[in-house]
Amino acid sequence: MDSTIPDTVPEPALPEWLALVREKVERLRFGVVQLVVHDGRVTQIECTEKTRLGS
Repeated sequence: MDSTIPDTVPEPALPEWLALVREKVERLRFGVVQLVVHDGRVTQIECTEKTRLGS
């Protein structure tokens, strides 16, 4: 009987919408990511990016 434990435990797959939100947040410097939910499910992701000008 092999009682070794693997060094890493595989992460469960992320839902598609969560992966998209993560991607959008990582790309933003300044802005907003909004989720639209219908009947308890994410149906739309909106991203607004702000451009900050130096003074």
